[in-house]
Amino acid sequence: MRKKVTIVGAGQTGATLAHWLAERGDVDIVMYDIVEGMPQGKALDLLEAMPIIGSDAKICGTNGWEETAGSDIVVITSGLPRKPGMSRDDLLKVNSGIVASCTKSVCALSPNAILILLSNPLDAMCHVALQESGFPSSRVFGQAGILDSARFRAFLAMETGASVNEINAYVLGGHGDDMVPLLGSTNVGGVPITKLIAPDRLASIVERTRKGGGEIVGLLKTGSAFYAPSAALAQMVDAVINDRKRILPCAVHTGSDGAGYGIPNLYMGLPARIGAAGVEEILTMDLTTDEKAALQKSAGSVQELVDALKNLDPPMLH
Repeated sequence: MRKKVTIVGAGQTGATLAHWLAERGDVDIVMYDIVEGMPQGKALDLLEAMPIIGSDAKICGTNGWEETAGSDIVVITSGLPRKPGMSRDDLLKVNSGIVASCTKSVCALSPNAILILLSNPLDAMCHVALQESGFPSSRVFGQAGILDSARFRAFLAMETGASVNEINAYVLGGHGDDMVPLLGSTNVGGVPITKLIAPDRLASIVERTRKGGGEIVGLLKTGSAFYAPSAALAQMVDAVINDRKRILPCAVHTGSDGAGYGIPNLYMGLPARIGAAGVEEILTMDLTTDEKAALQKSAGSVQELVDALKNLDPPMLH
């Protein structure tokens, strides 16, 4: 019996995620959106493609929550992009309200679901979803490092001419300008990246990785990235549905013990084993002194967002 996945938000990322999942054929999909007719139309179009690709996935679109009942996984992509003249606090208030409302509605009908967040600012929105769901933190996590690591690996493959499959690299930390590419452990087929790329060139690739989302926004003019983010979400869904025990860099809650990184009670991009239970373990990596300092700086940026949520009127976190 196929598992049920609800995608909250049927925009570019949500619809493309549905496409990736439908191609795999091992889940049934519900696409939810507030725009009347839009999720229904996209779902019907995608359903009509299934005979062509040979998938028996069932796909439906809805503007109501009833169809989402009994979901095994809920992916929340809803939220607004930051617009010109919009302050960080404005964006936090709007998106935290959207995420809080969606989380309450969907969790009431799917109390055993695993929540995967994409909405920005991601790390802060994970805190909101954790609070509103009342779920254990192992069942609430976000897509961050998979996308950032993929961008980093893509740029390194372009630079070295190697297959992306030979590029081993992690990007940890908050999903923002303070993300932390781990140069000390990055390699191409086992060869340290520092032996293959000059320091100044490597520094520019790191910077491009940090600004990867903004680069795409600048090129598209009227939108943001959706192919790579949705592919990353599909990988996370697959890891849960098929109990893959994949080690993936995700936005996970560090718990009171700081998960071995000295950063307690905060959502951060860290390597985690993802399986049927959600976040089954957070792995502690050996970091260089510079990487440890960068991770602490990134944690500080995430903490600022969390504090800002607590200081909103009304507060979105307590």
